[in-house]
Amino acid sequence: MAQKIKLSTIAESLGVSTATVSLALRDSPLVAEATREKIKAQSRALGYIYNRRAASLRTSRSGIIGLIVHDIQNPFYAEILKAIESELDRSSHTFILSNHYDSVEKQRTFIETLLQLGGDGIIMSPAIGSPPEDLQLAEDNGMPVILVARTMDSLDLPTYRGDDGYGIALATNHLIGLGHKSIAMVGGTDQTSTGRDRYQGYVDALKKANIPVDPKLRLAGPRTKQAGFEAAVHFLSLPQKPTAAVCWNDLVAIGFMSGLARAGLVPGKDISVTGYDDLEEASIATPSLTTVWNGQAEVGRLAARALLDKLSGSHEPDGLHLIKPEMRIRQSTARLLR
Repeated sequence: MAQKIKLSTIAESLGVSTATVSLALRDSPLVAEATREKIKAQSRALGYIYNRRAASLRTSRSGIIGLIVHDIQNPFYAEILKAIESELDRSSHTFILSNHYDSVEKQRTFIETLLQLGGDGIIMSPAIGSPPEDLQLAEDNGMPVILVARTMDSLDLPTYRGDDGYGIALATNHLIGLGHKSIAMVGGTDQTSTGRDRYQGYVDALKKANIPVDPKLRLAGPRTKQAGFEAAVHFLSLPQKPTAAVCWNDLVAIGFMSGLARAGLVPGKDISVTGYDDLEEASIATPSLTTVWNGQAEVGRLAARALLDKLSGSHEPDGLHLIKPEMRIRQSTARLLR
């Protein structure tokens, strides 16, 4: 078996101290950048592998962050993750990702595994029905938790997300301003804070405009393109004949517009449609989707920064931190002509 390369081997080959090599490999600012790069290049050439387990014993930090979301295939979470990754890269942290798909058991197993690995902290969008004690277990064992996208009212944890009620009210008011009064809301669930807040924003906007709230115009459930596509059939069968739809997110809206087109209707002309999140796909959809920017990149950046600040001993206020959404008006909405 080949002999394991040690820090002293690298140090001797470059004529520097072992301490300098150790600091350089941890990106310490105490070592000049040119020296750091020289040491890293030599360590790669010699085949040195950083022993994270040994380092964690010395520093009580593993450099590992756990990320837990519903489904990374949803571009909404992918955009948050990209911003988190960018922020963690600056501090030389790595992350382990888990999709819980709203399975509390899967989420619990991941948290327990992360504790066993000595993870430094968790950034998560909690699964529906998450028991507070599961998250408290991490906190009690020195692994701070930061929430994104969804809140948990029973725990006062730092939480970063868009202001969903305000954002959906923007979309609803946009449609009302175009003359629409029969407006359906497509998608979402009361089982999440996101679903509850967005529906409440829709209701509040209608009431403020003195438009009666018809529970039959809420088509709850859809959160994916396929579900949005299927919801179009239900929408077109409604006796109230809505002229517009506020969709729970962009995926639902894009699927919904495809369903309308399949039925021979033109989204943005026959039926006005709004989305939510302003995913990259929204601007290149046909027609381009009127939607609400929800600040995913900002949510990810702030959440990662909050966790890193906690790990460094800085105090980040607990509680809810909201990003203010903005309207993005494109082709999928139009003034009501009839």
